[in-house]
Amino acid sequence: MTTEELYKKALDLHRRYRGKIQVVSKVPFREYGDLAIYYTPGVAAVSGQVHKDKDSVFEYTNRGNMVAVVSDGTRVLGLGDIGPEAAMPVMEGKALLFKLFGGVDSVALCLKTKDPERLADIVEALEPSFGGINLEDVEKPKCFQITDRLQESLEIPYWHDDHHGTGLVVLAGVINALKVVGKRPADVRVTVGGTGAGGMAILRFLIMGGVKGENILALNTGGVIYEGRKEGMNRWTEEIARQTNPKRKTGGLNEALEGADVFITATRPGPWIKREAISRMAKDAIVFSLANPVPEISPEEAKAGGARIVASGRSDYPNQINNVLGFPGVFRGALDVRARKINAQMMLTAAYTIAQLAEERGLDENSIVPKATDPEVGPKVASAVAKAAMESGAARLSIPVEEVERNARQLIAQHQRIMESMFATTTDF
Repeated sequence: MTTEELYKKALDLHRRYRGKIQVVSKVPFREYGDLAIYYTPGVAAVSGQVHKDKDSVFEYTNRGNMVAVVSDGTRVLGLGDIGPEAAMPVMEGKALLFKLFGGVDSVALCLKTKDPERLADIVEALEPSFGGINLEDVEKPKCFQITDRLQESLEIPYWHDDHHGTGLVVLAGVINALKVVGKRPADVRVTVGGTGAGGMAILRFLIMGGVKGENILALNTGGVIYEGRKEGMNRWTEEIARQTNPKRKTGGLNEALEGADVFITATRPGPWIKREAISRMAKDAIVFSLANPVPEISPEEAKAGGARIVASGRSDYPNQINNVLGFPGVFRGALDVRARKINAQMMLTAAYTIAQLAEERGLDENSIVPKATDPEVGPKVASAVAKAAMESGAARLSIPVEEVERNARQLIAQHQRIMESMFATTTDF
């Protein structure tokens, strides 16, 4: 299917179904008398119980399985600042993926504000209605400001998917790509293009995963980042400068790629990087070109430049680095143990679990991460994250990890059965 054909089908189906998500009752309603149980007067007893014990809201309502997908529409895919209304299809899609691969209920909340403080105020005010918050497609540096605040102020799991999700799945892919080419994280030289939400997270996760900061070069539009550089810097790029490039190397992309083992770029849609740049890299080079919807360099062009392993964000090429490998399972595990936070230990555990699943399937140059639709990813990541939450003190509940995995499987299967019954006579999905 060509890109034009795919776009046409997407428009047709979204219009026919008027979006991708809906609310469906989870309780049986058979007769008039059921109103007295699920609404008045019976519901007053439930409200009274929650008033006495606020934490019981997670037992008596769906709050413990409900995530808000929040955006202001300022950095949507590769489309940029297209506004909250135009962001809705993407956020609805995110909600669909939460349900399909984690059994997590979620709603799209696209907010009519570009003020980071106001956006954070709104999210904090919404906290009593949700078990978790997923920030999505917010421009930098505003996304960093919001994340810094909400990670501290919220008592429910907070996640910025363009940041945490991207970094987590990239680390899983890099771990396995290095295994395929026979190199170790501590030995490789890495170049990271882009210092937005994705680029920042990739740098942080690589260092947490064993890559030495002294072996990393990062670039933004002003070239290689180094401590003491004045132009194009802010407090987040200054953080990068302190952790990387101790020799204060300067230059642009070509200089940064000279002898690099790994190149990860999460910048603007392409294609704009040429094979000649890749040819400067070391033998058995690894290239992750992650811009959507069109990578910075096509896999074919990267291979022609000498790359041995190439990954992108696209499903029509091998090695798709897709955040859906991360967020559904991470939230499933965090919600099941009523975690207060999603901390570094939980995220690293998720990355290593994803990498291990791919290794169990069999690693090669075209298979360094599981498929986005692999049914084992959500349940396995959920149980690993829940265990890490309990061990790190982030969890309110302590339950067997086997129960978390079983719950994930049941919720995912339940939704699949509903989908099958609803669409038994159509081939659209």
